[in-house]
Amino acid sequence: MSSPVIGEEQQHLTTLYARLDAERDRAAARLADTLREVGTNKQGLSHRDALADRYARDVARFDAVEHGLCFGRVDRVDGTHHHIGRIGLRDGTGEHNALLVDWRAPAARPFYLATAASPEGVTRRRHIRTDNRVVTDVEDDFLDLAAAAGGTHDGSLTSESVLLAALNAHRTGRMRDIVETIQVEQDAVIRSDLAGVLVVQGGPGTGKTAVALHRAAYLLYTHRERLASRGVLVVGPNDTFLRYIEHVLPSLAETGVLLWTVGDLFPGVTGRRAESPEAARVKGRAVMVDVIARAIRDRQRVPDEGEPWVINDDIVLDRPAVAAARHRARATGLLHNLAKPYFDDALLDELTEREAERVGADPFTGTNLLAPGDVADIRKELAEDPTIRFALDELWPVLTPQRLLADLFADPDLVDSAAPMLTEAERVLLYRLPEGGFSAADAPLLDEAAELLGEDDRAARAEAARLRRERLAWAQGVLDLTEGSRSTDAEDNWDDVLSASDIVTAELLAGRHEERDPRSTAEKAALDRRWAFGHVIVDEAQELSAMAWRALMRRCPSRSMTIVGDLAQTGDPAGARSWGEVLSPYVADRWRAAELTVSYRTPAEIMAVAGRVLARIDPTLPAPRAVRATGIAPRLITTDEVSAVLAEELSRPGTVALITSGERPEPRPGLSVLGVPEAKGLEFDSVVVYDPDAIVAASPRGLSDLYVALTRPTQRLTVALPPGTPTPWWWAQPVPVR
Repeated sequence: MSSPVIGEEQQHLTTLYARLDAERDRAAARLADTLREVGTNKQGLSHRDALADRYARDVARFDAVEHGLCFGRVDRVDGTHHHIGRIGLRDGTGEHNALLVDWRAPAARPFYLATAASPEGVTRRRHIRTDNRVVTDVEDDFLDLAAAAGGTHDGSLTSESVLLAALNAHRTGRMRDIVETIQVEQDAVIRSDLAGVLVVQGGPGTGKTAVALHRAAYLLYTHRERLASRGVLVVGPNDTFLRYIEHVLPSLAETGVLLWTVGDLFPGVTGRRAESPEAARVKGRAVMVDVIARAIRDRQRVPDEGEPWVINDDIVLDRPAVAAARHRARATGLLHNLAKPYFDDALLDELTEREAERVGADPFTGTNLLAPGDVADIRKELAEDPTIRFALDELWPVLTPQRLLADLFADPDLVDSAAPMLTEAERVLLYRLPEGGFSAADAPLLDEAAELLGEDDRAARAEAARLRRERLAWAQGVLDLTEGSRSTDAEDNWDDVLSASDIVTAELLAGRHEERDPRSTAEKAALDRRWAFGHVIVDEAQELSAMAWRALMRRCPSRSMTIVGDLAQTGDPAGARSWGEVLSPYVADRWRAAELTVSYRTPAEIMAVAGRVLARIDPTLPAPRAVRATGIAPRLITTDEVSAVLAEELSRPGTVALITSGERPEPRPGLSVLGVPEAKGLEFDSVVVYDPDAIVAASPRGLSDLYVALTRPTQRLTVALPPGTPTPWWWAQPVPVR
């Protein structure tokens, strides 16, 4: 038989779900009404689609939170109480009383901050556990002074038993939200101000990723009006990581956040081509800005001295004429593609003058007999000549970023010309055949090329202006018809009657009938390179190269950013060595820092091993304080024993990973086999680190990679050494190799 307390909470939960179902039904009814009422004209269909998409997102929000709707309650000293949940709900009365307080609301904050030493006006905090729509357990923290004196709460962590239950639960391969167990230092980061750059430094297992995602949800809740139109971007290290976290924000009732890797920063290109670490390091250096600029100038060609381009017997493009046209185009100060028309005009002017001189000159007087109209005709014929058009495009081509980089990397001569500041070995790393697409390291270069090439949008602007003129003409015609329909009867006094044109202008009417864009903010942002996000969150930020930071900063001119990472885990040779070094080119010293110091994921036994590696990486970085011990000591084995150990681990509940820099065993159901870069940000119940010396040797920052590998498990760590390998210096216990 369930307790009265559980029965009381079950009754309240039933009321909440009834309200949730009612709201979902209303959203569905609104959608049905829209589909019936909106016409089938073009504008009507677009508006209908936009509303349908919005209502579908409403329903998705309801579905996302259904299984974990309410998880807590706070009782206050004034006798009031309220329940805390993943979304807010009010009753259906005119009073709009709160049935459930959103975890992001100010009223919910004491649930996370209250301790016996500082109760925040709370006498009791209740943790409610549910299975779908059924309450299964409740647990109370009493926060009055008597409870504190009795030692039932030391004030160090909130909701210890609930937190430890969550930490000891088996992983499923998907990150879960932490709204039930947010701790004080995490809450401070989540609710930090929107403005400016916030850097969150935290060691393994401190909850950096979870905090960053909950911060995205909190900012969207608190600054909905400001962020809804511009969107929030979350950048992660790889696709595996994005799949791991993709369910967190929907579970928090937020479905409009864009999740990208660095390889997605350039619209229309998915940077997934394999790239060697050495090539990625070169492409990540800031010097690539100069390389791209020189590559563009190299495409503004002139014929070699003494080797003119012969179009036909009468038309020759020699070096002086082309050089003069190039100088005129460059003198405009415009970007490459925008300066192209000036180059063409200058060269066509020169060719027209020569051709007019050839066909129109009087051999006796030396004067030109052609009228201005004749000269204009000559210029028009030259401009339309396909051979001349081809020559103009060869000498000064209109370039896309994709074409510029593909041509550059496929031609050793172009690389040598554009990158004399690189060593020969570094230039060789850039050579490649154009097949196979682009890598993640190419995406920032494509973005830089787009900035330096420019986009000639005159045709698009002209088309937009034409469509606007058509809409205005249509609107004015409608208003004219309403005026023409007035009665002309002399006895009708129309001076006192308002007409449509008295209250609606043609411009306003045309605007009301403009085609609406049915896409969500995230969908529009994904297709627009110039999109400025309202806030950008970067996870594993220590891995980003200088070129990646340049591309990312363009996406957030307001510099409203949350940068999350751990300098001790920097594995990319082009990655960060200090946050000040990364940010000074963009915000100088105008950034603030927060630190997460408690490791919730990594048990004390494993942190003792990893802490020795951290001390060698940077003695000034303190190891995170492990919040729990499991009683399970890490173990050393030989690589010959890996197969048997993996079979043992796979027989247990939970997730298992093998992290290696090279040799990979046969795949097995339930086993994740990963390199260190793929494992960044992930966690598993059990981890086998295969040949740690090989992991260290595989990268210039190999100790950081080893630190990452050792800190992925939540329960059990196994380290596999090749037979005969001595016990590593970083092993925290004298555990012999079996």
